[in-house]
Amino acid sequence: MNFIRKALCVAMTAATASCMFAREWHEDILGPGFEYTTVDQGTDYAGPVCSSVIRLKTDCNDGKHRAILYVHGYNDYFFQEELARTMADSCWNFYAVDLRKYGRSILPENKKFQVRDIREYFADIDSAIAIIKEDGVDEVALMGHSTGGLTTTLYMAEHPDTIVKTLILNSPFYEWNQSSLNRNLLIPAMDGIGKLFPGLEIPQGDNTSYAESLLKNHHGEWEYNTDWKLFKSQPVEASWIRAIDKAQADLRNRIAPVEVPMLLAHSDHSLHPKQWTEACDSADVVLDVEHISRIGRTLGTNVTEAIVPGGMHDLALSAPGIRHAYYDTVLAWLRRTMPNYQAYRHLYK
Repeated sequence: MNFIRKALCVAMTAATASCMFAREWHEDILGPGFEYTTVDQGTDYAGPVCSSVIRLKTDCNDGKHRAILYVHGYNDYFFQEELARTMADSCWNFYAVDLRKYGRSILPENKKFQVRDIREYFADIDSAIAIIKEDGVDEVALMGHSTGGLTTTLYMAEHPDTIVKTLILNSPFYEWNQSSLNRNLLIPAMDGIGKLFPGLEIPQGDNTSYAESLLKNHHGEWEYNTDWKLFKSQPVEASWIRAIDKAQADLRNRIAPVEVPMLLAHSDHSLHPKQWTEACDSADVVLDVEHISRIGRTLGTNVTEAIVPGGMHDLALSAPGIRHAYYDTVLAWLRRTMPNYQAYRHLYK
């Protein structure tokens, strides 16, 4: 009888734990098929933080074991519905993470976009990968845009043994888009200030050309939450500059490069406009593509560079023909590089 009682007790405890940790998924703002869940990430130097995971499952039976995980950039959140649906229609489960203090993860206590070390985001990526594994996926292609590209590259450099098998980089932020004088003098000075006065706010200027190229009510074709992706970038803390600069330096100075195959995608040219012109709609107006190319090609053992003529900073938000060519490039590269491609290559004939 004691044995039976103990067995029942263990079973009830396990059932209770299962209920306590059952993941709740909610209908997402992106519409049918999209779901999101929130992950408690505890507290940091400023208070409570959380991350959010968004998913869109593929209908392909042969594609249920693989997924893409998308990580957004600065002053951003995941809203690229067409990108997700394209990948799901091509037999990839699609997941995205809104990092702490961004988008769906902004709590009332949070200061938007605040960070003091890029590695703070690693826990958010870890949580997303754990959720993906819960869904039965065993191969992940990690995709990072802009600051998300910097974050994911550093993540893979320091996490070589994961279910992540490839790294897709969309205009990664590997270098400051500043003059050599500013990069060599001003940024290091801001780095030092960020260590001593982390909360000091640094203005970012009034240029809105990129936002104008994106938004439907200006010169673009997209609608998104401008409380989450601001029309005009707010001042950043000096500690944010220090966090970016340190992550860039850590990547440049690493002895061991990223070992998984990397797709380094970016526009064919950059512009430095003072205000919007039509040319802004077909160039990277945020980062310098020459920096992306020069640095990105040195960071991995197997780097494929994809230059996208007429691409914007976020290639997935470029003009229709250009972004569709980008999608095709990503999918073709994945077919060549993912370890188990032979098992599902018939899907692409």
